[in-house]
Parts: sequence; C-alpha cells; structure tokens
Amino acid sequence: MHTATPAPRKAPRPRADALRNRERIVTAARDMLVEDGVEVPLDDIARRAGVGNATLYRNFPDRQSLVREVVCSVLGRIAEAAELALTETGGTGDTFEALSRFVHASAEERIGALCPMISSAFDQDHPDLEAARGRVEQLVEALMERARAAGQLRADVGVGDLMIAVAQLSRPPAGASCLNADRFVHRHLQLFLDGLRAPARSVLPGASTTMEELRQA
Repeated sequence: MHTATPAPRKAPRPRADALRNRERIVTAARDMLVEDGVEVPLDDIARRAGVGNATLYRNFPDRQSLVREVVCSVLGRIAEAAELALTETGGTGDTFEALSRFVHASAEERIGALCPMISSAFDQDHPDLEAARGRVEQLVEALMERARAAGQLRADVGVGDLMIAVAQLSRPPAGASCLNADRFVHRHLQLFLDGLRAPARSVLPGASTTMEELRQA
C-alpha cells in the first residue's frame, strides 16, 4: 500500500518581538560602528540596543555577520531613496532635483562609514552584499541616465564618481572625532551637485568611474 509522503514543514515565522530585537541591534550597531569604528565591542552594542548578549549572539554569531547586516541595511535604505527619486521623475518632475534629493538622503545614511567597515575582515563577495550593491548601482544609474537624457546632468560622470563623492563628503570615517563636521555636509554636497549640472564648465581629467572599478581598487 502506497503511503503518501508528508509535506515538508514550513519554518516558523520569527515572532514580532524577535524581529524588533534584531532591528534594534542593527540600528545600534550602525550608530556605534560609525561613532567608534568597526572594532566596537559587541557587548556594548547589545547594551545600547537594550538586549542581552545572548540575544545579540543568537541573531549574529560573529562580528562579520553583524557588520554585513549593517552594510546591507544601509545599502537597502539608499536603494529605497533611489527608487523614490525614480518615481518622482516618472512624470514631469525635475530629474536633476530628484537626483539631488537622493544625494542628500544618501548622506543621511552615513555611507562614508561603510568603507572602513567593508575593508575590515569582511566577506565582500557574500551573495547578500553583492545583491544589495547591485541593486543600488542599477537604481542610481537609471536615475542618472534620466537626468542625462533631460540634458541636466553632465555626460562625463558615472555612478562611481557620484557615490564616492557622496561617501567622502557625507560623514567623517568611522571613529573620527570630528563629528561636528556634520553641519557642513549638506552645504558641501550642494556645491558638489552644482558641479554636476549640464552644461559642464570644464573638462574632467581621466575617465568616469564605475562601481566595479571602485571594488577592484
């Protein structure tokens, strides 16, 4: 007699409080990694998140997994800002103004602190990280292409040029003591954005930079 194979059991969905704890850990880690650098003690992150050490290690068994989650969460929020900007340019909106809003929103995510995080002991080829980076690159390229097509963005800049400038101008490196420089961020970003407008007033040395070239560097 044939016996039916039982259907595989679905993995239980995480409880709401477990998801909240995970989100609190990632938020606390993001802030402390920016403020104190990538070597900040994990116990300090747990304390700031208001959870026990066991809860942190249950979600993130090692520093690498937590740093990767922080980087992916920041890239995810940047991607959402790019998607919003693309939506704004879908009608009759000003494409360059939408690009400018995206740049300022990206600065608020403190993307300048991602470089020391990624350059530490880190699995840069992890599929989650690759997917997050690829999504950002595609969205920002689409946003820049719309501004170029409208004749508002100079033609000799690439996604890498834009993102590395935002990273350099947005925040001091993780652990830096000059956080009072924050008050100049949006002022200096606007000066940079004015230099991106078409028609260009100068010829840039070298060639435009891609995200792939930045990764290889």
